[in-house]
Amino acid sequence: MDIMIMPKPLKGKLKAVDSKSHVHRLLIAAALTKGSSEVVTETTSDDIEATRSCLAQLENDHPVFQCKESGSTLRFMMPVSMALKERAVFRCSGRLPKRPVSPLKEAMEAHGCSFSKRMDGWELEGRLRSGDYLIEGDVSSQYVTGLLFALPLLAGHSAIRLTSPLQSESYADMTIKTLEDSGIIVEKRAPVKDISWDAAAGEFPGGSYLIPGRQKYRAPRSVRPEGDWSNSSFWYAANKMSSRNNIVCTGLSSGSLQGDKKISKFLSLLPGKIDVSDTPDLVPPIAAAAAVTLGTTLITGASRLRLKESDRLRTVSQTLSDLGADIKELSEGLEIKGKNILTGGTVSGSGDHRIVMMAAIAASVCQIPVIISGAEAVNKSYPSFFDDFRKLGGEAIEI
Repeated sequence: MDIMIMPKPLKGKLKAVDSKSHVHRLLIAAALTKGSSEVVTETTSDDIEATRSCLAQLENDHPVFQCKESGSTLRFMMPVSMALKERAVFRCSGRLPKRPVSPLKEAMEAHGCSFSKRMDGWELEGRLRSGDYLIEGDVSSQYVTGLLFALPLLAGHSAIRLTSPLQSESYADMTIKTLEDSGIIVEKRAPVKDISWDAAAGEFPGGSYLIPGRQKYRAPRSVRPEGDWSNSSFWYAANKMSSRNNIVCTGLSSGSLQGDKKISKFLSLLPGKIDVSDTPDLVPPIAAAAAVTLGTTLITGASRLRLKESDRLRTVSQTLSDLGADIKELSEGLEIKGKNILTGGTVSGSGDHRIVMMAAIAASVCQIPVIISGAEAVNKSYPSFFDDFRKLGGEAIEI
């Protein structure tokens, strides 16, 4: 689907869609609960439907999980499935078969599982065993979340030991809150700041999570997810760029554990230096806003973006450059020199939902219309994005 966006500011009120990160977690906790537990959602997405489908497969002895392009679904379900099953197949699409599963793979292999690579994903065999799990924390917090869900189900006690500081720690904290609300005990131990840490003494640079075994999930009978700060961040960026705070987002909690609630703080720092190591998904909206904020903005700590639905450092840089921005791709970030206005033109969505949304809000500060090819990529996380865009007075025309 190609969409043409006419340059104009946006204005109005929107209710945030359900948090994809929160829904993933609530669905898993509900599925692991014996008895009735309902997650009441108002919106969905391709990623959420992938998790629903995979959880339904847990009824089968040898489940085949259709993860589609959802990295969260894959990384959460790998440990969960092998805590319950002897064998499972994971099928993926898009870039997901090529995205990393290490160091989760090595940690699970050290505890009873074997991994076989397939063209479209992975085949796993062997029941997951309890024990000490040493894992790097600076690759993806999703690995930690998957283990946090799985390890309470095992017979023995377990621990997750992080050999490097945990990035996107706020999302692991969201997992722990979901577990606590479901009757699961997890003890979180703080990281050791001293460089001379002592593993023998239980000291680790990223801290530890201690998880008793033989626990039972008791998720609430009915629960509603939070609003999504990640997707709403694009409306916040649009406010910064051209809408002069005329967009109001409701349904968002300031007390949320979602790391992406930092969007307002980061936008207030433009132009300047912004470390996104804990919130890499905010790079597209921040970069769009920086492109029309006079001065130089340096975005750092974003190397993990190269492993997303696209090489997101490259596609953010290329897309904004094609629209007339002065932007330079760095090895772990971006350098952006702000202008008063962008040019516009035709860009590719690069199969990446956040690139499509970034291009759409950037159109509000362009001189000529913006045509986005592959705009259907928004279905991954925010299928109603262009409907909401039009509710705010935007002109988005399918061509």
